[in-house]
Amino acid sequence: MKTWNVGIVGLRRGRGFVSVFAAHPRVNVTALCDLDQGTLSDLGEAFSLPDSALYTDYDQFLDAQTDIIMVATPIRFHADMTVNALQAGKHVLCEQTAAYTVPDCERIVDAVKQTGQGYMMAENYCYFHYIRQWREIINQGKLGTIFHAEAEYIHEIEHLLVDEQSGSFFWRHERPPIWYCAHCLGPLLTLMDDRIVAASGSSAGFHKRPEYSDHLGFLDMEIGLFRTQKGALIKIARSQVAPRYPHLVYYTLYGTKGYVENGRGDGTEGRIWTEDHAKDAEHRPAEPMHCTTVDPDAPDDAKHGGHGTSEYYMIREFLDALEANVRPPIDVIRSMDFTVPGIIAHESAMSDGNWREVPLFEW
Repeated sequence: MKTWNVGIVGLRRGRGFVSVFAAHPRVNVTALCDLDQGTLSDLGEAFSLPDSALYTDYDQFLDAQTDIIMVATPIRFHADMTVNALQAGKHVLCEQTAAYTVPDCERIVDAVKQTGQGYMMAENYCYFHYIRQWREIINQGKLGTIFHAEAEYIHEIEHLLVDEQSGSFFWRHERPPIWYCAHCLGPLLTLMDDRIVAASGSSAGFHKRPEYSDHLGFLDMEIGLFRTQKGALIKIARSQVAPRYPHLVYYTLYGTKGYVENGRGDGTEGRIWTEDHAKDAEHRPAEPMHCTTVDPDAPDDAKHGGHGTSEYYMIREFLDALEANVRPPIDVIRSMDFTVPGIIAHESAMSDGNWREVPLFEW
């Protein structure tokens, strides 16, 4: 079993990945890169890395002895950093979203094809324990044909959009809510084994923070409607400013034989109804279903990262794919399936709200 040398760039978000990578039995974290020298030194010391393994220059970082680059920088840098890493002979695990524009998505796809290196977008919500449980239920045919699904990711992060004291904006201020849709689309499309072929969008405007109407991250709410290749409909609601506490991560899927959803409270107490539940009475109520992000049977190493045990399993599947020389589950094509629809939905929301074709990338 191969041991992989991993370098991580972008240590604010990457801090959590340093922990989960360092705990993984098949990984050595051998290099770190960040513009903040203090953060770099602190993490280097915490993980016993020499100064020679700490970089503030990305090009020099790519020359380090690494097999895999984890890109955890602000999204506007993802495309360039990913392409440069692939061309330097590195496999890439990149935080979502893959890129902000369709041309940048195309650049990433082309670089993966040209270099033959492995690429996976780190859409960790696909690896929540309850999403993995739902996948088994759906694969067993218990919901029948899925014809409609919904997701809401309502997460007030104004403190990550603007510094109210200084008035300076942080990088997320430029990110329209629906661009950051992979936490919604990723799990749904994984469960449905489907792709988006058309999108439309609408926004609620800037009622909460009208003074920031030039900064798309402050849109009150964006709604995306998506038609899939198999003929299903998906609806997504996204906000970065709506006052919802605790923040909401919600999914529901409707099929010809039943439905499943997680909770709207703390997200753990969901419901499931299938035809199996209706043997005694046609309209028997749905049964409660515990929906936790943590796999209780996961090894202790799995609990070092964030977001439940999702990141452990995500990294494990990426490493398994690299060792087997096969494409990872969220390969470059699937990554664009999760990314591009949000870009198109936002174009629709800022224009006429009409349906637009979503470009599909192929191998």
